[in-house]
Amino acid sequence: MKRPSLTTWILIALAAGILFGAIAPGPAKQMAILGTIFLRLIKSIIAPLLFATLVVGIAGTGNVKTMGRIGGKAILYFEIVTTIALFVGLGAVNLVKPGVGVQLSRGTAPAVAAAPTNLVAILEHTFPTSIIDAMAKGEVLQIVVFAFIFGAACAQVGLKARPMVEFCESLSEIMFKYTGFVMLFAPFGVFGAMAATIGDKGLGILTNLGKLVATLYAAQAFFVIFVLGTVALIVRIPIKRFIHYVKEPFLLAYSTASSEAALPSALTNMERFGVPKHIVAFVLPTGYSFNLDGSTLYLSLAAMFVAQAANVEIPFGTQIVMLLTLMLTSKGVAGVPRASLVILAGTLATFNLPIEGIAVILGVDTLMDMARTSVNLLGNCLATAVVARWEGVDLNVAAAEADARAEEAAAAAA
Repeated sequence: MKRPSLTTWILIALAAGILFGAIAPGPAKQMAILGTIFLRLIKSIIAPLLFATLVVGIAGTGNVKTMGRIGGKAILYFEIVTTIALFVGLGAVNLVKPGVGVQLSRGTAPAVAAAPTNLVAILEHTFPTSIIDAMAKGEVLQIVVFAFIFGAACAQVGLKARPMVEFCESLSEIMFKYTGFVMLFAPFGVFGAMAATIGDKGLGILTNLGKLVATLYAAQAFFVIFVLGTVALIVRIPIKRFIHYVKEPFLLAYSTASSEAALPSALTNMERFGVPKHIVAFVLPTGYSFNLDGSTLYLSLAAMFVAQAANVEIPFGTQIVMLLTLMLTSKGVAGVPRASLVILAGTLATFNLPIEGIAVILGVDTLMDMARTSVNLLGNCLATAVVARWEGVDLNVAAAEADARAEEAAAAAA
């Protein structure tokens, strides 16, 4: 009899968490500790895994120009797709008008952490003053920048850098094994997170402000099917196999509302899908700052929702200016807690919209965060495959080779 897969256990835990939270809300709130432990373990993986895989990937190419070309293609793709996401969100909110009829209650707005909101601040925040500090704070983009330069230096040094590259190769393998151990705890973490959420907010969180949530989910589904689906068809991505490899990290991102929780699994699965290691190691973490498809779609939708709720008429020209503002301010803040709310607060202030609107959205933000985070993850996984195809990689051949290597490794371990 075939044993249930990890994905199956996560689905079971997700349903059990909702049920337990509804039946016993008091004890369910205490289950939050399971989710917290799981996320803390995941965060302990991110910095060493990113650094090791990126250095090995860049040094392994032996060609800095190749990585520069890959980076240019990735950034171009990111900008095109996130711009489309902004317009999808804007179109959905103008079509459905979920904010019409909502009465904003004036009062104390929730505190939101400060974040860089202009080009100079974002560029400055991109470059680390200390890699140790960047790792301690979980600054993904800064780690990527440092590792990119460090890996390029290793490629230029050549044989003398081989011991450092081999160390990073060993570290990468160890961290993937470490990730495997941590993932065994994933069903417990998902159960605890969902039980605590339902226990605290009640089942009403699944229906409260239903029109807003339904609009967001419909817009995200439209974006995934018609935009990302079209991209996959144009560049000839094997969709069925892509879904097979992306479903586990996608489910993790959705159930935990944490991109970090799904990153290790996404790195492993996209390499198994056939994307070369150096492309996965560069494009996927870079996309966490520059390719937040789900979050950018949410931002345009949420900003207009607040305007509708406040009965403020915003001309179409001003809406376009708002989109241009969001294109800039949504970059480089992935490491900030509740980053989307940070950017939303700044946008509301810029266009003289009541910041009290965040208090209204906050009631269902957890449910919406699950949708936008999972679409962010899906978009970044697809981006690695798109860049690989642009680089001339035959994903079917590469996947067969990756499977063969995995079988040899398993046989050697046995």
